Amino acid sequence: MATPSQWLEGARPRTLPAAISPVLAGTGVAAYVDGFSWWRALLALVVSLALQVGVNYANDYSDGIRGTDDDRVGPLRLVGSGAASPRAVKLAAFACFGVAGVAGLALAAATAWWLVLVGVLCVVAAWYYTGGKRPYGYSGLGEVMVFVFFGLVAVIGTVYVQSRTWEWAALWAAIGIGGLACAILVANNLRDIPTDRIARKHTLAVRLGDARTRALYVALIGLAAAAVIAVAAATTWWALIGLGFLAVALPGVRTVRSGAVGPALIPALQQTGRAELVWALLVAVPLILV
Repeated sequence: MATPSQWLEGARPRTLPAAISPVLAGTGVAAYVDGFSWWRALLALVVSLALQVGVNYANDYSDGIRGTDDDRVGPLRLVGSGAASPRAVKLAAFACFGVAGVAGLALAAATAWWLVLVGVLCVVAAWYYTGGKRPYGYSGLGEVMVFVFFGLVAVIGTVYVQSRTWEWAALWAAIGIGGLACAILVANNLRDIPTDRIARKHTLAVRLGDARTRALYVALIGLAAAAVIAVAAATTWWALIGLGFLAVALPGVRTVRSGAVGPALIPALQQTGRAELVWALLVAVPLILV
């Protein structure tokens, strides 16, 4: 039976900035257009965090029963290590999806019922990333779906449930956050190229190869920087403070460009996660205060 500390590690708390950042960035845009609602923002954060932890447990379960994690380089996986049974991890994943569903229903009831469909799509995407007979994460589509759901849907959705309006700034913020969320996954999959090839997990990194995956990572950081400028153009030039995220992102860029492999790439994941959170914070604060 897994210990509480192992369950916490299996939830992969270092990935949580990818759940907090879109809500923070979206709330900043909502505040700029005088649409801020603290309780709606809080519910959106619950949805995002619960989905992130849920997809982490779901990936643990699905990769574990496939044997993908048998030679894993990264953090502890509950099923792959034998610390917890597949059934227990699967139940944990669906418990998290349930929490996200309850919070999402409350938001839909207060905003628009079509958001229920969006929530269902989010859960389906979370499960089939590595679950089911044909997981899209094994076919090189993981980054696309991360960009869509942890970038576009999460940021624009956070803005909409608070302001009930469409804002161009929300789109640019979503592109920036989505780009950095993808960069985290790209760094992760770059590290796992050797073991994923053995497991026949054809991630985008496996398909692109080492050199082009490293170039993609750098391009995504550049995309996030360009998105800061676009947000500033649509709102206030004070948002350019967001470019300060590069100070946090550049160490990760140096690590990736250095040719680091295996465990040596783990710091890049952490640095990219922090960079995403700093991006959201430095962009949102000026929008809130102006």
